[in-house]
Amino acid sequence: MTLGGHFDRSGPVGPFGAGADPLWVEEYGYGLGPPTGILILKYGSGGALEIPESRSDFVHQLYWTPDGMLSVRHANRTEFIGATEALWVRRGVTHEVFTSRKQIIYRICLREVPQRLRTLRVAAVSADQQSRRLIEQIARPGQDEATALAARATIMAGLGTTHRDFVGRDPIGIPSSSRTTGFAQTIARTLLHDPADQTRLDEWATRLHTSTKTLQRDFVREFGMPYSQWRTRTRLDAAVVLLETKSVTEVAHRVGYSSVPAFVTAFSREYGHTPGRYALGITDSA
Repeated sequence: MTLGGHFDRSGPVGPFGAGADPLWVEEYGYGLGPPTGILILKYGSGGALEIPESRSDFVHQLYWTPDGMLSVRHANRTEFIGATEALWVRRGVTHEVFTSRKQIIYRICLREVPQRLRTLRVAAVSADQQSRRLIEQIARPGQDEATALAARATIMAGLGTTHRDFVGRDPIGIPSSSRTTGFAQTIARTLLHDPADQTRLDEWATRLHTSTKTLQRDFVREFGMPYSQWRTRTRLDAAVVLLETKSVTEVAHRVGYSSVPAFVTAFSREYGHTPGRYALGITDSA
């Protein structure tokens, strides 16, 4: 016997969520029972969202958001993951997941391990464009179970290990000449894993054997904004997560600011209040 379909939508819990809770949660399951099934939890957040420290001994989990970044904590280490990657967590591994902006988060539960991820316990992994599209498609009401299970196989086949120094290639290892330049994705992946990286755009151009103008155009095409704006937003999104446990001074340096005042100014411009007030839970304009 198998179970499938759209089971429930919980919420809303309030205009902005309750603390770090989601505004709502939807559940989609297909072929549940056998190891070949898939369960997707779809979260809608109105701001910061926390999936508290937990461990599943029954299913492997894959987290993905199309709207920004995910932050994961595991074994006293914090990692940041962008929209072309996903977070893979093997069952039995304790972890926490955070987001800092209004976004959609998908939590995919599997009983089988994707072929290319068999050696990984918890890691950022690549997810190709088709896999990402299919995750969104089957996490909607009215999906046929047979179609959804076929999509599951495609999703699992589209996952692969991510190489931080994968230069000139896109997240699934296809040469950049077969799509767009892919340079923006290479730079973005580095900054997501290390927001404090100080490599200048002209240095990236030299490393990638291209021009700064090409890199700027690629960022606008890939992310809809210039490189400097994307880097600032990425650093500040990372700062929001880190402020939950670290001091303002430590966070400023952790996300790449050379001085605390510069960090405070950038944070205040983006969020309307200082990082110190945010850390204390004071986010109004009074």
